Amino acid sequence: MFLIDDPFVSDFLINTIRDGNYKIVATKEAKELILDESLNWISEKKAIDLLVKDPDTPIYTNSENSIAWIIKNLESSKLPAQIQLFKDKFKFRELIKDSFPDFFYETVKLEDIQELNVDRINFPFVIKPSIGFFSLGVHIVHNLTEWIAAKKELNYKNLQSIFPKEVIDTSKFIIEEYIKGEEYAVDCYFNREGEPVILNILHHKFSSGTDVSDRVYSTSEKIIRKYKNAIEEFLIPIGNKAGLKNFPIHVELRIDAKGLIRPIEVNALRFGGWCTTGDLSWYAFGFNSYEYYINNKKPNWEQIFKNRTNKIYSIIVLNNNTGFAASEITHFDYDMLVQDFENVLIMRKLDIKKHPVFGFIFTETSLDNEEELGKILISNLRKYIST
Repeated sequence: MFLIDDPFVSDFLINTIRDGNYKIVATKEAKELILDESLNWISEKKAIDLLVKDPDTPIYTNSENSIAWIIKNLESSKLPAQIQLFKDKFKFRELIKDSFPDFFYETVKLEDIQELNVDRINFPFVIKPSIGFFSLGVHIVHNLTEWIAAKKELNYKNLQSIFPKEVIDTSKFIIEEYIKGEEYAVDCYFNREGEPVILNILHHKFSSGTDVSDRVYSTSEKIIRKYKNAIEEFLIPIGNKAGLKNFPIHVELRIDAKGLIRPIEVNALRFGGWCTTGDLSWYAFGFNSYEYYINNKKPNWEQIFKNRTNKIYSIIVLNNNTGFAASEITHFDYDMLVQDFENVLIMRKLDIKKHPVFGFIFTETSLDNEEELGKILISNLRKYIST
């Protein structure tokens, strides 16, 4: 069953729902986003009845906006509590604290941040909304000077969001110790037996030690082979503690030089936001992550890698770091952007005046051409805009 909501649903996901004749809940938001009446639409009442009758029915949401619907309509089921275990970063830290007993974290209200005494907190640390999304309001703080700068940004005006409070709530923040290592994003699901099934692992690249943006995510045969087994083992106790079955998640974690895996956060009932990482598995590895989850299938990685080698597949998030407000930008030259890449697989254009990004591109890059990814990682995108 699919629960579709704003702000975006891809043609790939729509086609998946159509081709598989999968049930899709006929909410007002879904019907406005998808005009195709040939889909297997079911009423909200029927969806609720099905999920209450069979709590292990696989359900996938493309957007965290759907959390509000689940909390409102499925309060008698286990789903709202499971979602909140992950959506609220403080609750997630509480869930896993036995596995990481020395990890520092605490909460602070937005109105108390300006007067917060950080003398007792070791640098570096991270401060972010306890309920957040899309790196909004996230700051890595290495010293007192950076803390002063972060405080200037952490106010109600700067943190206004287009997302509902179930998606991002900036009234409460979590402060936690900075996790060292390289960051990875993982799409997976817990199957009918409660076992984790990896569908993708992407290296989240940053331009600097203070960068928290979502510009470049890359996957490859090398990355999957190196980390798949270790990440599956890491996920087992999380799934057991939360009682997860038929449950998709998108995990952000860091892996240090010694191979120690430490979690940043877990996003429930979905893969990467804006139909990004879930779609990418098709272009990168030739299988459909949504179909695999709904049908309880596992990728045959050995077979996949026979034909998928020596390539890097990336998602480029075109966030607005131009220095210009969206209202000042009159044009984005997507054609020029395409020319700067070896092979653009998909270009998804969005209206920067309605959304927080210009769009997304999926790329295929040869191993000896990683320079193109490095360039877009540090680009301020000004060459592509007109004001």
